[in-house]
Amino acid sequence: MAEFIGTVTKKGCTDVFVAGGGVAGSAAALAAARCGKKVILAEKSLKLGGLATLGLINLFVPMCNGRGKQIQFGMAEEFLRLSIRYGYGDVPKEYVNGRIPEDVKRAYEAEGKKLPRYGAKFSAEIFALALTELLTEAGVTLLFDSQVAGVEADPGDPNRIKSVILLTASGFESYEAKEFIDTTGNADLLHFLGVPTVNGINYHTYCGQGISLESCRKALEKEDVSAALTSADGGTATLYGTRHPESVKVYDGTESSDVNRYLISNQLEMLSHYKDEENRKQRDIVTLPGMPQFREIRRIRGDYALKDEDRFRHFDDSIAAISDFSRRDLLFEIPYRALCMKAYPNVLTAGRTAAGDGFAWDVIRVIPPAILSGEAAGIAASHAIDEGKTVADVDIRALQKALEEANVLIHFDDADVPEEVRIEYENNDVH
Repeated sequence: MAEFIGTVTKKGCTDVFVAGGGVAGSAAALAAARCGKKVILAEKSLKLGGLATLGLINLFVPMCNGRGKQIQFGMAEEFLRLSIRYGYGDVPKEYVNGRIPEDVKRAYEAEGKKLPRYGAKFSAEIFALALTELLTEAGVTLLFDSQVAGVEADPGDPNRIKSVILLTASGFESYEAKEFIDTTGNADLLHFLGVPTVNGINYHTYCGQGISLESCRKALEKEDVSAALTSADGGTATLYGTRHPESVKVYDGTESSDVNRYLISNQLEMLSHYKDEENRKQRDIVTLPGMPQFREIRRIRGDYALKDEDRFRHFDDSIAAISDFSRRDLLFEIPYRALCMKAYPNVLTAGRTAAGDGFAWDVIRVIPPAILSGEAAGIAASHAIDEGKTVADVDIRALQKALEEANVLIHFDDADVPEEVRIEYENNDVH
C-alpha cells in the first residue's frame, strides 16, 4: 500500500457527530441538539436533505394507513410541514387532526372514490434551505463539502470510534465525539469501522426536472408554479425492477466504477430524449440529480433486521410505528435493534442504512420512516451519554417515553388492521 503523504488536522470534540445530512441525519442532529448536546453534522454535498432534495425525490410518501388515519408523526410531521411552509405543496385538506372525518369518508365511499393519502410534494430547494435554518437555529454545527474519508478507532476498543476523518476544502480534518451516527446513506462510517453490512440492488432509474413552454402555460392557468416542472428521465425502471434493461447489470453502488457506470449511461440516455433540435427553444432541463438516486446501497446487519413478514407485529423495543407507502393497511414497527449492534458501543445508524430485508428495507428507507429512525437515533445517542451506557444498552423505556413526548406513535393500534386484511396476508405472500 502506498504511504499516505499529508496531515490530518485535529479540529476538536463534540458530543454527537452525525455523518450525512439527508433527512435521517438532519433529524438525528436536531433531536440530539434538542436534548442539549453539542452536535456536528458533516455533509459531503452543499445542501441538506439527501435524496429528498439533492436527489430530487421531493415527495413525502403517504404517512397514513390508507383508510384516513395518520400513522407517522413526530419529526416526520414537523419536516413535512416545514417542506411546504415556504414553497409549493399541500397536505390533503380532508385530514383534520390526523384523520379524515367519518362523514367525509362516507361521501368518498358513496362516490366510489379512494381516500386521499396523507403526504405532499414539495420544493426540494426551498426545503433544503429551511432545513439549514432549522438546524443552525437549534445550535447544530454544519460542515458542508465534508466527505467522510475514514475513522480512527479507540486504541482500547477497536469497535469503538474515537474520531472521524473528513476531507474538506482545508484538507483532512478529524473530529472526536462521544457518539457517532452514520446517516451517509452508504454506511461510510460503518464500513470504515468494519461493521458488518449488506449490499443492496439498484435499478436503472434516473430522473431530473424539466420545464417547457407548455408546462409554463399550465402553471399560469393553475396559478401553481409546481405545474411548470416536468420529469426529465434517463432510465425509468420501477422500484421492483420493471423496465430495467436486460443488457444492464444492476447496480449496488458501493464501487466508484459502478457509480460512474450508472451516471454516464443514464445521463446519455436522458440527453437522447432532448436531441430533437427543432424544439430546443420550447423546453429545457432545469436540474439534474446531485447524487445517484440509489435506493439501497449498504445497510447495517443490525441486531435485528425488519422483514416483510413483520407486518402487523409489535416490538417491545419499537421506536416508531410506520405505514407502508405503497400498500394500504400494512403497518410496521421499527425495532431499536435495527439501528445498532451490541458489538459496536458508540455508533448508530438510521434511514436507508437501518437493518431491513426484502421489501421491508424499502419501507423503512423512504422519507417519513427515515426521519423517525433518525430522530430516535439522535435521542438514543444523547441518552447513551447521559446514562453512561453503550448505544445498544440505553434504557428503551426512557427512549420510548422521550419519543412519545415528541409525538411519535410507538405502537400502532391493532384495530387499524382489518381482520380480512390480516387473513389475506397470512394466506398469501402479497407484495
